[in-house]
Amino acid sequence: MSLIPTRPSFDAAQINDFVAAAYGLEIAESKPLPSERDQNFLVRVASNQRFVVKVSNAAEPIDNLVAQSAMLSHLSRSVDVCPTVIPTRTGQDRIEIVGPQGVRYPLRLVSFLEGTPVAALRFRPPELMVELGHCIGKFTVGMQGFDHPAFHRVFHWDLAHSPGVVESRWDLITDPQQRDWVQTLVQNFRTHVVPHASQLRQSVIQNDANDGNVIVHQTGIGQPLSVIGLIDFGDAVYSWTVADLAIAIAYAILDSANPLAAAGKIVAGYTQHFQLTTPELESLWGLVGMRLCVSCVMALESSQLQPDDPYLVISQQPIRRVMPKLAAIPYGFATCVLKQSAGQFPPPAHDRVRQWLQRNSDQFEFPLSDKPRNDSLIVLDLSVDSALLPSLRNSTPSEIATTLDLAISNAMNSASASLGVGRYLEPRLIYATDQFGDHTDREAERRTIHLGIDLFVGADLDVRAPLAGVVHFVGAIDQPLDYGTLVILRHQTEAGDEFFTLYGHLATRSVEAIRIGQPVASGEAIGWIGATTENGGWPPHLHFQIIVDLLGLEENFPGVGQASYLEIWSSLCPDPNLFLQIPAACFPQPSPSKVQTAAKRMNVTGGNLSLSYRQPIKIVRGWMQYLYDETGREYLDTYNNVPHVGHCHPRIIAAAHRQWQRLNTNTRYLSDLFNEFADTLLATLPNGLEICYFLNSASEANELALRLARSYTRARDVIVLEGAYHGHTSSMIDISPYKHATLGGEGAPAWVHTARVADTYRGPFRDLATAGQKYANDIDVIINSLRNSQTRLCAFIAESCPSVGGQIIFPPDYLRLVYESVRRAGGVCIADDVQTGYGRLGSPFYGFELQQVVPDIVVLGKPIGNGHPLAAVVTTRSIAESFNNGMEFFSTFGGNTVSSAIGIEVLKTVLEEQLPAQAWQVGCTLTNTLNQLKHKHSIIGDVRGSGLFLGVELVRDRLTLEAATAEASFVVNRMRDRGVLIGTEGPWHNVLKIRPPMPFNLLDAAVFSTCLDDSLNEL
Repeated sequence: MSLIPTRPSFDAAQINDFVAAAYGLEIAESKPLPSERDQNFLVRVASNQRFVVKVSNAAEPIDNLVAQSAMLSHLSRSVDVCPTVIPTRTGQDRIEIVGPQGVRYPLRLVSFLEGTPVAALRFRPPELMVELGHCIGKFTVGMQGFDHPAFHRVFHWDLAHSPGVVESRWDLITDPQQRDWVQTLVQNFRTHVVPHASQLRQSVIQNDANDGNVIVHQTGIGQPLSVIGLIDFGDAVYSWTVADLAIAIAYAILDSANPLAAAGKIVAGYTQHFQLTTPELESLWGLVGMRLCVSCVMALESSQLQPDDPYLVISQQPIRRVMPKLAAIPYGFATCVLKQSAGQFPPPAHDRVRQWLQRNSDQFEFPLSDKPRNDSLIVLDLSVDSALLPSLRNSTPSEIATTLDLAISNAMNSASASLGVGRYLEPRLIYATDQFGDHTDREAERRTIHLGIDLFVGADLDVRAPLAGVVHFVGAIDQPLDYGTLVILRHQTEAGDEFFTLYGHLATRSVEAIRIGQPVASGEAIGWIGATTENGGWPPHLHFQIIVDLLGLEENFPGVGQASYLEIWSSLCPDPNLFLQIPAACFPQPSPSKVQTAAKRMNVTGGNLSLSYRQPIKIVRGWMQYLYDETGREYLDTYNNVPHVGHCHPRIIAAAHRQWQRLNTNTRYLSDLFNEFADTLLATLPNGLEICYFLNSASEANELALRLARSYTRARDVIVLEGAYHGHTSSMIDISPYKHATLGGEGAPAWVHTARVADTYRGPFRDLATAGQKYANDIDVIINSLRNSQTRLCAFIAESCPSVGGQIIFPPDYLRLVYESVRRAGGVCIADDVQTGYGRLGSPFYGFELQQVVPDIVVLGKPIGNGHPLAAVVTTRSIAESFNNGMEFFSTFGGNTVSSAIGIEVLKTVLEEQLPAQAWQVGCTLTNTLNQLKHKHSIIGDVRGSGLFLGVELVRDRLTLEAATAEASFVVNRMRDRGVLIGTEGPWHNVLKIRPPMPFNLLDAAVFSTCLDDSLNEL
């Protein structure tokens, strides 16, 4: 029977009067709180203390309220995770108030837990899940030994009665998809929970740890969250103890990118306080799914009774989104994850099987008809960072098979090998189809870890059973990049432990050779190696895998797993080399783990060598605008502008390779490549800039630019812009306020004079029509000051578009006016175009062209070598002649033959692939989208830039332009979680900088915008 018809409906003034009379408290403020069947108010009294007034449904048995008070009293003596009941002036735990038609309602006053409900959080970090587990675990411990007769009741929210609750309301689910999901989850409950029901411990439980009833505290954006406690005990019931944990998980995983991982963290926190039994752990995932099914049908029923109450269906959209994810997770695997989180994985049987295999390894037959000699096999590298394979991104399954076949054949032929071996637990990029992961979900983890060993041989070779067993499965899985024809054998140790061996990619005729249930002897043929056309589309090979527990998946047991669950997969699937006995010396040493790499780095370098992101990334491969970590996780790179034409662009690789094969020497010798590079570069620059110097880095190039200016002017003093960065050498730090004016800096030397950067968003002058002149006046003031002190000006140096200063675009005429003033004062104008050269801005090829000026000296770096250490200084002939003063200039590696070859090819690639035009098109589209996001998200203060040089400035207060530094850091890290790399710039690190490799396209821009929108939604 529903309690909704007797739900109270008092207004705040009435509540205030009741509380004043019964508790002697003067209420200063009242605010209603949501509730399904009761009425709650948050009240603040004159002393600024806050309490919750709870007016119960008139149909609520008084015994339940008495029991709740007793429960809270019991808990207060052992744990501090719940509110306390405030007694009235006469010592009672409640009063009765009268509503319309004389209906009487119980009213209670309870303490208020200062914090925020989890439901109000837009982002739930992984550490919050652990904290939630701690809270629920403490509550469970606190409830031990407590009981009350009122809690022994039949209640529709009691999971022990849930199948009947769902099935009696089945007709309310009209959506066929939702019916399927609910049916799957109910079946999970019947299959995996009901058999354990009699073994599940029972106690009084809170029974409603939903995200509105869990209170957290957070000091600020990106700061740690702590769970303060639980509220609302109206659903408390005597039931399965583990149900409290299941209910907390069910609501906490709503809209989680990885519900199972989140559940595991909650279990990890919970079991630090209260250990779970095996039946409880094996029932837990079924209880989680069932709670969501109950919530679904109860909301549908309640919404029919009160269609205008949004609270009744407030969680249904998140539940609808998470249900298909839960239904798709294999129950057995979910239980493995939860057991691991509870410290109860692997089970003893896994170790027993592994030990048995080790003891009997010399008794097994090789699974192919001929066991090759060790000197006739080659262990192949098919990993993420394989030198054997090119990038296969955007390749079709048939293209992957062709490329893989060619690479393996070449490697085997080169080694005169008759057998190629693909490694166990190797992370790979070749699993490209949707069955290995959802391409559309940027936070979803793809399966990349190979769980077997591959044996690459010719098609039609016999495959044999390595030990006696029984055919458990034989059949074909006709899906690209799947098993093709598959055989699974079942085996048993002397102790009775069962395990399986799996043989994938067999010939279709293997299905006819054996039958399910057939015993096979050791060495008996069970099939043949399949050709590419019949084995799932792979080069001919045998995928051989050991499986300790099929988890009920049978032929659907995967041959590739997720990296984050490596420990579980390696326990379920021991190393097949226990059978194959390929000598360890044939295998390369495993690469260091990310943890090992990080620890080593900390030990061998200085602590101020920075790393990006809260969770640093170990990058092992790049391709165009994409990067890949050691597990095969793909990242869209919108951060790195150095690989200008793309990471590992084949043209650049080929040019470098060709020249390395011939010669790499310095510029003391004549080289046509040097001259060609100079000619190619000069052809892109304005007339008058006709002398080139080639160097290794932009820091070195800016150093040279400063020397050239001083040789020409015979002066020392330099004008720079605030927030500027020109390099990391000593003199470059001197002229870089971004460094010398911040923590660890020593300020500007006397010869460096800093002017305001012409920032029309944050600066004082914002009218584009006049800002250029007003900011240029700052330079005139400095020049006049120098003139008055009889000091000559050497140079003005500025990034053509200040990047580290905040991705700034100067107002019209600014540089023209500044250059005129500087030249009148006898100084030279240096354009640092390191960040903005080679068409990054789209329409202008160089940043200074956006201002329609021609510098005296141009500095280029970073992108011009596409990651190869290369920089250039280009200047006028007169300045170069002044530098030719008898002192030799030489850069050991600057302009060497390989660098020149690369420089030529980079510039040709930019022009021939029309990358500036693409940058303009994509940049315009992306800028429009970012401006739409600006209207949606008030934290976006400004969107600025040109082409693929864009900045999004985040502000807390748009009137004062207070920087949103913590928010920007949060967004950057959440973008990283979504597989999009981005960084921050500006004096307050609150500007999101968007400077991707130039192949970045419209599809990438759409992915970026969606991920940014999602990340901003979480603030």
